[in-house]
Amino acid sequence: MTTTVTPTEAEQVARANASGKPPVVFVHGLWLLAGSWDRWAEAFEAAGYAAVTPNWPDDPATVAEGKANPQTFAGKSVGQVADHLQEVIEGLDRKPVLVGHSFGGLLVQILAGRGLAAATIAISPAPFKGVLPLPLVALKSSSAVLLNPLNASRAVMLTPKQFRFGFGNAVSEEESQQLWDTYHVPAPGRPLFQAAIANLNPFATATKADTKRADRGPLLVIGSPEDHTAPVAMAKAAYKKQRRNQATTEYVEIPGRGHSLVVDSGWRDIADTALEFLGRAA
Repeated sequence: MTTTVTPTEAEQVARANASGKPPVVFVHGLWLLAGSWDRWAEAFEAAGYAAVTPNWPDDPATVAEGKANPQTFAGKSVGQVADHLQEVIEGLDRKPVLVGHSFGGLLVQILAGRGLAAATIAISPAPFKGVLPLPLVALKSSSAVLLNPLNASRAVMLTPKQFRFGFGNAVSEEESQQLWDTYHVPAPGRPLFQAAIANLNPFATATKADTKRADRGPLLVIGSPEDHTAPVAMAKAAYKKQRRNQATTEYVEIPGRGHSLVVDSGWRDIADTALEFLGRAA
């Protein structure tokens, strides 16, 4: 059987296993790469974890390569990415903490629903099937993709202006541009279409998360009222469905933060919120 795990991911897994420390797996969302978690990985390692930062299948190694070769992102589905991440996780000696942002926040909830998590942090998560709120601001944020059905099979790059609205609205225009330059890459359109039709098609299962699984583990959902891409209504709705689980489930709302909250100058506040939860619940 052909593996989807890259040599870099395999090396990180081996290092985590050899460390004897509890592993933590960071999952990025659309328009970012695994390198966006580098500061988080350092902070969590300083707190006693062994960090693993997998990419999505076939992601390029750098932002520059991603911007130069947008076609490498095209066509990836939520299920394909979830299965790849599961393969990475199954190489670990024990269940990891899962930390995900945006579509990464959706993916870590899917993976927790497969029984693969010791604990889960979902930050401004994209909605799983059954999360019904779809605020107009979220539609505007995703319109760069959803307005053209052909984008389902393409990769889409946000302009700095579109990025400013969807990610950098709660930071200065200068910082938003810096974040676009440093972290932004094209993204596959397919996951957005999968999320958009999930509640319209009873047979659509790509974004389904098992919220009632007995071994799901503790889960924290983080939202912010200023987030345009994954508005707080979505985060609250995800929490309300997840809290039916017998495991610890909490929701934290952090005001004044946009969708860039894991990469902008206030990232450490979010990381500390996650670590505080893990110190209590995991």
